[in-house]
Amino acid sequence: MFISLLFPIAIQSKEPVELSLSGGDNVKVEQWIEGLEIPWSLVFLPDKRALISERPGRIRLIKDGMLQKEPYATIEVAHIGEGGLMGLAFHPDFPKKPYIYAMHTYRKGNTLFNRVIRLKDLGNRGVFDRVIIDNIPGARFHNGGRIAFGPDGMLYITTGEIYEADLAQNLNSLGGKILRITPEGEIPSDNPFKNSPIWSFGHRNPQGLAWHPETGDLFSSEHGPSGEYLRFGNDEINIIKKGGNYGWPIIIGKKNRPPYIDPLVLWEKTTPPSGITFYSGEKLFHLKGDLFVATLRSESIIRIKLQRTKEGFRVERIERWFEGKYGRIRDIVQGPDGYLYFLTNNRDGRGKPKIGDDRVYRIIPQSHSN
Repeated sequence: MFISLLFPIAIQSKEPVELSLSGGDNVKVEQWIEGLEIPWSLVFLPDKRALISERPGRIRLIKDGMLQKEPYATIEVAHIGEGGLMGLAFHPDFPKKPYIYAMHTYRKGNTLFNRVIRLKDLGNRGVFDRVIIDNIPGARFHNGGRIAFGPDGMLYITTGEIYEADLAQNLNSLGGKILRITPEGEIPSDNPFKNSPIWSFGHRNPQGLAWHPETGDLFSSEHGPSGEYLRFGNDEINIIKKGGNYGWPIIIGKKNRPPYIDPLVLWEKTTPPSGITFYSGEKLFHLKGDLFVATLRSESIIRIKLQRTKEGFRVERIERWFEGKYGRIRDIVQGPDGYLYFLTNNRDGRGKPKIGDDRVYRIIPQSHSN
């Protein structure tokens, strides 16, 4: 089943030149937390606590800027390859509704699946409340894993096609999709496909979600092929439209073939992007409105400057920061203090961990002093 593109997306006739800035743009980096094991997702709660998921199955608690010794929660996961504990989110009415959401891989018999569960927050720990959505395909590779609540109060979930590319085009499968459900796990009545949590499809392995702070448009990052169909690279940033088909595996790269939706940004060179965030604070005012992308194999933070147009968005400039300096980077988020925070993933079996890895770093102004 294929969907017509209802809202056009601006496609540039010429890609912007990408610049390498080893030290970033008038910023510096300081260590915030160390001694983590494959951290995947960082969320700041409204009461100044923070939670970090570790892929082997622990949620770690940070209070007053200090990593607590005892885990906030321990979840039984299938920590296999890229699987395990991944995305975290908190209820949009937190703390009135004191719930934490987590996505993880698990084993049922001889088969791997992914699901999203909900924990009840008890301060220093979280206890299991219920399963929110289940039976998402799971595997050693391509589990997706990012979860986030949108401005509409709905929970969005990225899922991978578990290296079975055809699942991405199959609307009877939850693999290779972006899903949208209510905080209770129900299917919203305005979803594009009847009785389905699917919001968009044709995705290979999407790992980032962020909403533009002014327009509310949903952006997502996605890993391109790593040898399938003898293709490599073609990593993407997409603008996600309701019911949109993003082409995998029929379309690789930009082809301008409706109804398939082309990416806004395409890296032909392997740049596997993971967590993304728009900066909307004041402490780094010269970065306001820019999209930041955590990357893995390319070991960089990427800054994308966008311009709004009548047709959508145009990419004005792309900068690659800190290349190779901190290793593999899994997630980047804006903290309540107005700074940017990013997680390293050097202990995931593909990096080169140093003493103290993995870590959380904070990006602050160059002129900042304690």
